[in-house]
Amino acid sequence: MVRFCTHVSAAMLLLFLLNGCSNSDGEKNSPGKTAAPPPPEVERVAAVRKTVALQQVVPGRLQAVRSAEVRARVEGVVEKILFREGSDIKSGALLYQLDDRTLASQERSAQAALERAIAARQLSKQTVERYKQLVGKEAVSRQEYDQAEAQYKKEAAEVSAAEAALQRARIDREYAHITAPIEGRVGRSLVTEGALVGQKEPTHLTTIEQLDPIRVNFTQSGPDWFRLQQALRSGSAKALEPVAIRLLLEGEQSYPHAGQLNFTDMAIDPQTGAVALRAEFPNPERMLLPGQFVRVQLALASSEGITVPQKAVQTTAQGQTVLMVDEQNKVIPRPVQTGGFSGQDWLISEGLQEGERVIVSGIQKARPGSIVTAKDLPAPSPTAASTPPAANR
Repeated sequence: MVRFCTHVSAAMLLLFLLNGCSNSDGEKNSPGKTAAPPPPEVERVAAVRKTVALQQVVPGRLQAVRSAEVRARVEGVVEKILFREGSDIKSGALLYQLDDRTLASQERSAQAALERAIAARQLSKQTVERYKQLVGKEAVSRQEYDQAEAQYKKEAAEVSAAEAALQRARIDREYAHITAPIEGRVGRSLVTEGALVGQKEPTHLTTIEQLDPIRVNFTQSGPDWFRLQQALRSGSAKALEPVAIRLLLEGEQSYPHAGQLNFTDMAIDPQTGAVALRAEFPNPERMLLPGQFVRVQLALASSEGITVPQKAVQTTAQGQTVLMVDEQNKVIPRPVQTGGFSGQDWLISEGLQEGERVIVSGIQKARPGSIVTAKDLPAPSPTAASTPPAANR
């Protein structure tokens, strides 16, 4: 019995020692306390002073440079439609053929009336010449001679009227062959073959629009226009010549061709409080269509100032800010004021000095007050002006 207890005690002691060793090793390998993650990495770039184009982006709407409504100028029935809807046509191309039999009959009638008038004029002329010889011999009275001369002038006037009537009849017959007044793209036909047109008023048949070049109409707000004029007068900005203007399509896609500003209104619209402007753009690929809404990127002047990438500036309810890193690697916000943009850069009017670095990448991880690791990117060349390509001339 004593021997059995001795064996049991020894076994329990061994089990206790093994269990203790296991707990000791478990505490060393326990994941309860892990090492802190490294600070997030951000990239920053220095603010640069350079000359940039002062840009604006405003909405605009496209309009054909030339648009012609093709109308029937004489009454008739449409016999043939001689164009394909939506196709490009040349000026003078035949579009519609009207039934011209009635017009041809009117032309022949006018021709006959002219011939009668010419014959009557010839007879009156002969009478005047005969009376002219006889009046000297007192074979006819002076009154008869004057009457004959007046009749001749009347018949000559009748000839002129008949000639005009014939010319009008020929023009009306030509109007039965309806041609394109301008070169461009023809729209859908608004009438069908067999339709009676031009009965009481000129019937609208179709529309032709010239698509290359194409216009864009847009406006600049009155306050923006006033500030620009003040900057130009003070010398803080210089007018660009020519004006740089481009189009932004759907999805911020840039239109490949530059435009040319060709009209600026001399007054502010009292209803909209804006100045009307217009530009022309090449449209060789027919990418742009009348009525289409676009965004116009406009640069009327250039100015020298501090610039930072647009993605570095955040807009909040309190205003615009940039994020910076202090000497303790802590993120701090800095309020700034922007004075417009140029290309991918904001022009900073207040809040930053040349050479100060702002965060441009990793902004989502850089909370104000948090610790980060800053990586400095090379600064852009201060001599490179962010001016978009000028208009083609």
